[in-house]
Amino acid sequence: MTAINPGDDAALALVDTDRYPIGALETPEGAAFLKDCQVSMAEHGWCNLDGFIRPEAIAALREEAKALLPTAQTLRVRRTIYQGQVEDGLDQDDLLNREYTHVAQQLADDQIPASTRIKQLYHSPLLTDFVRRVQRKEQLYICADDFQALNVVALNPGGRHAWHYDTTECTVTLLIQSAEQGGDFAFLPNSRTGSSEDKAAVRRLLGGDMSQAQTFARGDGAFTLFRGGYSLHGVTEVEGNRSRISAVLTYD
Repeated sequence: MTAINPGDDAALALVDTDRYPIGALETPEGAAFLKDCQVSMAEHGWCNLDGFIRPEAIAALREEAKALLPTAQTLRVRRTIYQGQVEDGLDQDDLLNREYTHVAQQLADDQIPASTRIKQLYHSPLLTDFVRRVQRKEQLYICADDFQALNVVALNPGGRHAWHYDTTECTVTLLIQSAEQGGDFAFLPNSRTGSSEDKAAVRRLLGGDMSQAQTFARGDGAFTLFRGGYSLHGVTEVEGNRSRISAVLTYD
């Protein structure tokens, strides 16, 4: 794949705009597509666009990520599902009070060169405006944090992303490379609101009962918006010989 020309919006070079017309949201076709995304977010708490990035573009993003990941820090984090915060009155052995281990290789924003396609995609005004409109927000900006703005995360074979809630209302991710097996994104939909939580359902999930958990198909190039602050979620164990690589795009 050729380099993106200076001044061009990276989204137009990387996104499959025939399927996902993010640059033509004012047209009848684009407006219908946007409406479908907004309805999915409102009704389900997520919007999943499989094959959002064109095959030749995702191959280029994958090669860039693999070239950078040897410089990534390996993070081993122990945390509760609330990212360290626990409600008062819980027993020490309560599943809601336990710490769960998350291990991953992670590139911080300042480790990802501005010349990379993933960084150019993150800085795309078209993509930012699309994410804003799907969430029905008046304003939305890329994050200014040198660490958290854009992350590339690899879960290696045997790794998993422990159950947790995000600290932001909406999480935006791009799957760059799926695992051979496993590595599935799973979640308990709308398990809490701003004022309450279905603790019984959460405890059942933490205890191993996956009957109420949901997942959806995500192949290489899938772009997902997810209300991660309100639905308990995680990634199942990565199996096989291939790492699961994703990008996390943070907006404020």
